[in-house]
Amino acid sequence: MWPSEDSHSAEIFARAKQVLPGGISRLLTWVDPYPIYAKRGAGAYIEDVDGVWRFDLLNNFASLIHGHAHPAIIAAVGEVVANGTCFAFPTEREIELAELLCARVASVDRVRFCNSGTEAVMIALKAARAHTGRHRIAKIEGAYHGMYDHAEVSLDSTPENWGNAPASTPHTHGTPPAVLDDTLVLPMNHPEETERLLRANAGTLAAVLIDPVPTQIGMIEMTPEYIELIQTVARDIGALIVIDEVIAFRLDYHGAQARYGIKPDLTTFAKIIGGGFPVGAVCGTKDAMAVFSHEHGHPLNPSSGTFTGNPVSMAAGLATMKNLTPETYQRLEALGTQARVGLLDAFKQVGRPGQITGVGAMFQLHFHERPLIDYRSAYARPEEAALAKTVHRGMLDRGFILSPRCSAFLSTVMTETEIADMGEALAETLAAAVA
Repeated sequence: MWPSEDSHSAEIFARAKQVLPGGISRLLTWVDPYPIYAKRGAGAYIEDVDGVWRFDLLNNFASLIHGHAHPAIIAAVGEVVANGTCFAFPTEREIELAELLCARVASVDRVRFCNSGTEAVMIALKAARAHTGRHRIAKIEGAYHGMYDHAEVSLDSTPENWGNAPASTPHTHGTPPAVLDDTLVLPMNHPEETERLLRANAGTLAAVLIDPVPTQIGMIEMTPEYIELIQTVARDIGALIVIDEVIAFRLDYHGAQARYGIKPDLTTFAKIIGGGFPVGAVCGTKDAMAVFSHEHGHPLNPSSGTFTGNPVSMAAGLATMKNLTPETYQRLEALGTQARVGLLDAFKQVGRPGQITGVGAMFQLHFHERPLIDYRSAYARPEEAALAKTVHRGMLDRGFILSPRCSAFLSTVMTETEIADMGEALAETLAAAVA
């Protein structure tokens, strides 16, 4: 059950409110009336500060593909930490991780490390501007790409402000009007409208930013027709294709771009390539990445950072990626398929409208049966959002951690039995919600 008002979680939150705005540092950790505080993680489970263990389907928002405290990762980090955590010198480990990425992903000739997915997207878009000499970017309505101003445009537009064609809407108060003007918003899986918008803005677009399975849109896949359209038009107008694989890299050994037939100029990675430590990377073709090079004078797009390429993240990332084999990806795919089938059966058992989207080892619950093709069709109506909140809470009470929007990212340490148990817990939760 939820920690009571005299629990350690409630006590810690009272302290947090005195020093943190709203009592939290990450908005997505907020759950009313206060968050559950973690004590430790082990494999597929988290123990909270009150001693309750729960099955972790969230895995720190997709960053822990091997679950918590994986022995190989802990050993790799321990070896590094014993010899120092960061230096004003590069280390060989960043070369080793870059070599791994270049070997696995066909479009990656060069790698530039940074410290988060937000940084990776920001730096990639700046690189596209430097490469093309153009100032505008295009992105998909509702897609999340981190906290960079331009990447946040139309992240959470609503029926009241999204317009007939996607309008550029601010995510944060105080967003400069120039940011909205410089960000073209595209409707996902609407090829004709997207082509019209791209060609009408051809001379100013530096990049088209895409994620083939945007999690914020409900894990709906881009259609093959739409992907082909994006690639064809981007090439025609001279805009770079930037694919965000911060989460999607968990979908295929060679990257989501291999799974979906995408040939990007630039790719952003983060999350799993850091093994649970802060990391980001901008990767791409030799030509597109040349803007970072200082070999012929001041770089067109200089980038640096105090903790960039730090040996702890590099070692954890290497251990993580080396333990992600083609066979591992196949098993994750099978677990994801089992999860989606079991969860859909739970809706059918209870007789409640619902559907499950997702691919590979990730999924999201939707509490309706209308066709899902884009941000607007996935946009939760008030009653659907309320049910999602009820189900999220009910699953937590039954020992299963989903995201507040009822999505999940599986890990390699999970078992078929645990996934089956999750489906049974959802059936119980839905039945209680109906009652």
